[in-house]
Amino acid sequence: MDYPKLKSIIEGLLFMAGDEGLNKRQLADILQLEADLAADLVYDLHRDLAREQRGVQVTEVAGAYRMTTNPDHAAYFERMAYTPTRSQLSQAALETLSIVAYRQPITRIDIEEIRGVKSDRAIQSLVSKDLIEEVGRAEAIGRPILYGTTKSFLDYFGLPNIKALPEPKQVDIEEALEEQTQMLFERLGERQTTIDEFIPVHDDKE
Repeated sequence: MDYPKLKSIIEGLLFMAGDEGLNKRQLADILQLEADLAADLVYDLHRDLAREQRGVQVTEVAGAYRMTTNPDHAAYFERMAYTPTRSQLSQAALETLSIVAYRQPITRIDIEEIRGVKSDRAIQSLVSKDLIEEVGRAEAIGRPILYGTTKSFLDYFGLPNIKALPEPKQVDIEEALEEQTQMLFERLGERQTTIDEFIPVHDDKE
């Protein structure tokens, strides 16, 4: 049995699974192995990544294995999130945000079904910017994460509450998504704001 190859496959599978991760039984089914052996391979992969001082690691959350960033590098990730060149929302992030805002709570899989493309990076970007957050888990196989908007989202778009979102006129899902995204974009233009506003600013008058 080619253990290095299996660990490499597991690394790729966990990367593809994103925040929802995979448990040992799911990995066992995909790899056609015993569940305990799949768990042992994940543990070996975890040790390999730590020994090689890689930028990612394997963590276990609620029985599921996930690929996450190395916490020792947190300062650099924070710097990346708040650098001025990355402060504006990309089209993909804005489109994903509009889906979450209008259809929350919603899972990553449902977001991707609506967009028609993978949305892991857009979701991670929005989470890092504190615009969306985990709000629970769906009652479905694998208990996928549900996402919703945050208080910072309301502050960012100048909304008193989520019900204040402008309602789209379109009924067709694709057309409604395009309209919702455009409305958020226009809202951004009205606000003339960037993510930099989330960094606390102390007023000298206080």
